[in-house]
Amino acid sequence: MPINPRSIKNAMVLAAGLGTRLRPITDTMPKPLVPIADKPMIDYVLDLLDGAGVETAAVNVHHFADQMEAHLAERSRPRVVISDERAALMNSGGGLAKGLKLLDDGPVLVMNADLFWIGEKPDSPSNLQRLASFFDAATMDMALLCVRNEDTTGHNGKLDFSLDPQGRLSRYKDGMENPVVYAGAIAMHTRLLADAPDDAFNLNIYFDRAIARNRLFGIVLDGHWLTVGTPAAIGEAEAVIRRVQGAE
Repeated sequence: MPINPRSIKNAMVLAAGLGTRLRPITDTMPKPLVPIADKPMIDYVLDLLDGAGVETAAVNVHHFADQMEAHLAERSRPRVVISDERAALMNSGGGLAKGLKLLDDGPVLVMNADLFWIGEKPDSPSNLQRLASFFDAATMDMALLCVRNEDTTGHNGKLDFSLDPQGRLSRYKDGMENPVVYAGAIAMHTRLLADAPDDAFNLNIYFDRAIARNRLFGIVLDGHWLTVGTPAAIGEAEAVIRRVQGAE
């Protein structure tokens, strides 16, 4: 399938969490604004989306929402629209369903504001371009970007899915082949959440529904994936960034 870097122009970034494990840093700022190698985490995410051709990104805010809005107002690409969750956190599924209402109907990329990757090959399609091209709404509810555990830093080692030779995902159980970690990026169609409740719920409900219908698929990330859950993990992530950038 040919890669079209602008095949998905809208995105949702889940950025409203409290970041409690990053305290005391998150006592004064939202987790997505915590700098990693002098760059806020959410800017890594938005830069990846911009590089994949995304033009508009909805971003949900709650914790230190004013700081988030001020920072995001400084960006011109992608264009950011705010999904305001000041009144109540909506969890991953509820936050996504609310944010999608701010975007046009159609295919959409979804990312977490605190999960990103580095080390993509500059002469090859990006991970998000590959994910957008791979997604087929006729046969898939969602396509997930996944990563092999050995290509992660900051992760606790938990394995989320098993990836079969056709790219279909199932929940990982001990002994299953081709285990992968969910890398925090999704390609999907907005209509998938058209029937979603208006209150808080976990997006895992839709993962499990898709698995039951044999409609959850995935691809494996190129590069190195970073998650920063604790203050100690910041130094680990920055060391990897220095190493990877030094090798480029």
